[in-house]
Amino acid sequence: MGRFRRAVVVVCDGLGVGEAPDAAAFGDAGSDTLGHVLASRDVKIPHLRALGLGNLTPGFGGARHPRPDGAFGKMAERSAGKDTAAGHWEMAGLVTVKPFQIYPAGFPPELIRPFEERIGRRVLGNKAASGTEILKELGEEHLRTGRPIVYTSQDSVFQVAAHEELILPEELYRICQVAYEIACLQFGVCRVIARPFVGRTAADFKRTPNRRDFPVPPGGVTLLDRLSEKGLPVFGVGKIEDIFTGRGLSGAVHTKSDADGIDQTVKAMRELEDGLVFTNLVDFDTLYGHRNDVAGYARNLELLDERVPELLAALRETDVFLLTADHGCDPADASTDHTREHVPLLVRGPAVRPGRDLGVRSTFADLGQTLADNFGVAPLPAGTSFLRDL
Repeated sequence: MGRFRRAVVVVCDGLGVGEAPDAAAFGDAGSDTLGHVLASRDVKIPHLRALGLGNLTPGFGGARHPRPDGAFGKMAERSAGKDTAAGHWEMAGLVTVKPFQIYPAGFPPELIRPFEERIGRRVLGNKAASGTEILKELGEEHLRTGRPIVYTSQDSVFQVAAHEELILPEELYRICQVAYEIACLQFGVCRVIARPFVGRTAADFKRTPNRRDFPVPPGGVTLLDRLSEKGLPVFGVGKIEDIFTGRGLSGAVHTKSDADGIDQTVKAMRELEDGLVFTNLVDFDTLYGHRNDVAGYARNLELLDERVPELLAALRETDVFLLTADHGCDPADASTDHTREHVPLLVRGPAVRPGRDLGVRSTFADLGQTLADNFGVAPLPAGTSFLRDL
């Protein structure tokens, strides 16, 4: 065992800290999720600021800290994409070399026809759209016809929305499994997402916490696999179980919100003696980034900040806490899609020396390689350990 007996990794889904070197190639020049949010008003994040978060964005200097409490830096993505799965896999040591297929003009008839035949229903939509806007547009027609709503984005995703009273969540999950077998296994899509919603009219349709993701499995060995092989517990909070298709996990819990995600993380920290707690906080991305809601994003950042002391107080002497992200999702961007950005790398723990500048890492995989180094497992396919810099 290395310096730390237990690691807690919290991923703020979509919390980018400024454009990546190759942002222009992804249509994301000038993107800066954190910088644009902090510049929108006086966002009160004293605890995240003390961790060094405000030091990372080039677009706003008002939240900088002269000497952060722990180690701080940021990471660039090497994978060929900016989707959730590739981001998480890379931080677990696996770089995705071949990009997943995207269908910004909608899915071809060769995909949709067999999907409709197998589920016994015709679909609505089949286009790129915001998840909230397409409910306003097609939700009432869905209630009249019983036809599920299919949509995508600039990311590699096949999404299926259905009213929970019309198509029960379990039936929607079955429909999405069919979509996975066609869209993912035959047409190169990264993941299928079930999007249950409730409400009676376009004015009050609302997605529920019963979302489920059906991604393709990681295409190689990850940190989770290595820890599992060694018999170390790995507990996933939020979407982690879906993103890694359950591989390498000893336990997992799905969550209803970021607040619930933090509650479940603290609970796991009380119960797990060693190993890894791996958490995804999805609200930054789903509720605010994709909806171009800068004000909501700022409020959620403040809510996270209020919980940081609780997370840090739960750390033991031999724990390490890492806060990061899987991509950007700039709510001030012209689109509603993910943005190619650096992500934060904030490291804290009783044994972490304060004020350590980890610089700009060339790959998310440095995080996973560091934990592999710490836990004494075989090296991962990519990444450079920064364990000795802590």
